[in-house]
Amino acid sequence: MTVRTAYHHGDLRNALVAAAAELADQGGPAAVTIRAAARAVGVTPTAAYRHFKNHLELLGAARAYALTQMGDAMRARLAAVEPRDDPAEAAIARMDAMGRGYVDFALSRPGLFRSVFIDVAKPANAEEIEGPHMMLVRGVDELIALGFVGEESRVGVEVASWSLVHGLALLMLDGPLSRLPEAERQAVVEQTLDTFVRTFWAARANFRQGT
Repeated sequence: MTVRTAYHHGDLRNALVAAAAELADQGGPAAVTIRAAARAVGVTPTAAYRHFKNHLELLGAARAYALTQMGDAMRARLAAVEPRDDPAEAAIARMDAMGRGYVDFALSRPGLFRSVFIDVAKPANAEEIEGPHMMLVRGVDELIALGFVGEESRVGVEVASWSLVHGLALLMLDGPLSRLPEAERQAVVEQTLDTFVRTFWAARANFRQGT
């Protein structure tokens, strides 16, 4: 359903959110304004202001949508993970899948990816779906339960994991890796995520040895 069709079905607020998400997808968060969303839907800015008091509220709705889409990309990778008999291997495969889903989303929808990290509040009525951060927390919970790291290392593991995939995504989008040919870019992703996985196995060996 297009944003105009959604409006003609009587749901102007959601039509404006859909328009804001499209604007963010195409041009990043800076492209999201009340006036531009109203134009996309085919209404006046005055009509849009009845649902959003300013562009920051609309941007918050677009950010909530972007977070949902990022989570969906990560869940799609998780759903493709093949079953493993070894719980430790299964947990690591899920961490790998989440990292790949994160990078997938960044590279395929850079405008929405950038919109995730703007400093605006989510709408009070935002749909409560497990987001990327909680997915990471659950993954680290598994690693702790399986003896990869201790509870005291939780914050470091979460931040290091996030930093690795986020840094890779930014290098691919805005840094020198953006100029690599597609085949080389994919090879970098594979090698980086492979390193990501191997650090967990190394951490497990050190943790079991008490070092």
